[in-house]
Amino acid sequence: MASGSAAGSAATPSPENQTRTPRYGERAIAEAELICFENPRPGRAYEVSIELPEFTCTCPFSGYPDFAVLRLLYQPGPRVLELKALKLYVNAYRDRAISHEEVANRILDDLMAAAEPVWMELLADFNPRGNVHTVVRVSHGTRQAC
Repeated sequence: MASGSAAGSAATPSPENQTRTPRYGERAIAEAELICFENPRPGRAYEVSIELPEFTCTCPFSGYPDFAVLRLLYQPGPRVLELKALKLYVNAYRDRAISHEEVANRILDDLMAAAEPVWMELLADFNPRGNVHTVVRVSHGTRQAC
């Protein structure tokens, strides 16, 4: 009697050995880039307020996840930030090991480069961890009266 046949005896690869196709959200985040559109009222001083309540990144020291609410307030210059692109850009920080201070400054730098606003402020309000609550506020430019 044969000890085993090739048909039906092949082991199913374990999940860690299978090639996984990235999900559509993962693909969108990986391909994210900041997109802007022309300011519809370039001669008028006005403000845009955006809140991103589900920001996450990773602590570069402990590896623990950090959670924050990002509050962006800006006065557009020649361009306005497109919201879906902003959401995807921010979601790309999810697995990035970065300090609270650096992430706030880096996001502000990237948004400034993309939109060239007259004035912009980013408030990164991190959830308390270990009885410590951190809020990082960064800004650039001169705020005009609206």
